[in-house]
Amino acid sequence: MKHFPIFVAVEGRRIVVSGGGEAALAKLRLLLKTEARITVFAEDALPEIAEFARVGRLTLVRRAMEPGDATCAVLFYAANDDDAEDARVAALARADGALVNWVDNLEQSQFITPAIVDRDPVTVAIGTEGAAPVLARAIKADLEERLPRALGTLARVGKAFRAAAEALPMGRARRAFWSDFYFRTGPQAFDEAGEDALTPALDSLLDRHLAARADEGRVSFVGSGPGDPELLTLKARRALHEADVVIHDRLVTPEILELARREALIIDAGKEGFGPSTPQAEIDALIVQHALTGSHVVRLKSGDPTVFGRLDEEIEACEAAGVAFSIVPGITSASAAVASIGQSLTRRGRNASVRFITGHDMKGYADHDWRALARPGEVAAIYMGKRAARFVQGRLMMHGAAPDTPVSVIENASRPDQRTLSTTLAALPDDIAGADLNGPALILFGLAPRAAAALAPSFSTEIAL
Repeated sequence: MKHFPIFVAVEGRRIVVSGGGEAALAKLRLLLKTEARITVFAEDALPEIAEFARVGRLTLVRRAMEPGDATCAVLFYAANDDDAEDARVAALARADGALVNWVDNLEQSQFITPAIVDRDPVTVAIGTEGAAPVLARAIKADLEERLPRALGTLARVGKAFRAAAEALPMGRARRAFWSDFYFRTGPQAFDEAGEDALTPALDSLLDRHLAARADEGRVSFVGSGPGDPELLTLKARRALHEADVVIHDRLVTPEILELARREALIIDAGKEGFGPSTPQAEIDALIVQHALTGSHVVRLKSGDPTVFGRLDEEIEACEAAGVAFSIVPGITSASAAVASIGQSLTRRGRNASVRFITGHDMKGYADHDWRALARPGEVAAIYMGKRAARFVQGRLMMHGAAPDTPVSVIENASRPDQRTLSTTLAALPDDIAGADLNGPALILFGLAPRAAAALAPSFSTEIAL
């Protein structure tokens, strides 16, 4: 990020613009939405700019800018459509201590003006650091359609009510109150009876929230999916937005953690097979401890929390402590992995069932019904199987599985660094060792990558051995 977005206080302060043509007019249309005192220096000014001056919306000085003209200005715009003149006035403004924007010259600008969605006092600023103005305008148009016109009214009335809302405890209770107003009670009251209904609605809503238990914490067991933020469910995103505490496992990607509230406490409770791990009892205690203080705790697990996620133990800890909980399912890595190779986990005439198994468990290498799995046409998604590959190969071949049975190994399924290894049961352990797979990998026994999958958009890199 080369430009840090901020909102500058301009009420009653000077903003100076040099130029009277189309470039200056475009900036003035935006600047006149503010409560700043605007001065324009231009020997010749468009009729629209002159009219702004006539009705008192800005001060128009009909001459070229001189030293000292930008004194006490918080912002300055060089908008003369003339490189030499813009260079001259930009130097003068810098000498006067103003932040300078040289229109259409990103390198010489100290700040840039974003595309803005205006729902005063709610303002959404969209910037692309000058790289893609067309994209910024498209995002602005999309937001204009999505954000209700009443949003500014709700925010203005809510601002006046903030002192009364301080009767609620800081943190979750107060956030819940405002969330209720802005996304449910407020819009409903406005639609039914207009702005006059908003303050009575706030009074009634505050009474209800004050009567509710403010210390009632809860836990959401949330599946973060295989890693791609676009595969996160809407319900999971909402839980992250509302969470006071996020306790996540090792495989949750940074991109997904970025979606949590900035104020949320983020706790890494990672586990690694055959490596450093946070003890399960410690994780259980952390979840309960934070919930009992009234926090909304999100226990964020990669994939789906119900698949090899130690979910039952954490639920039992919540039940023992009397903590309410809910489960938000996620896309498990097997679904993402099989999609990436253009295959299906089940196919009529081939296999009517699919097994989700783990390569190792708490006691070491996991044992399964290898005889049933070794039958022709069977398919299994093997989690945590990299280190157990030789054990799995031995058990399957011992029970009659064909050495040439296709196997696909997908590392970092759905992520930008995804890699796909196409091999056979006979070559599985050696090929995994040779591929130097460092990320989480899922083994799809009985499935080979479909050739047509290469034609589809994908992050996958195929490993040739």
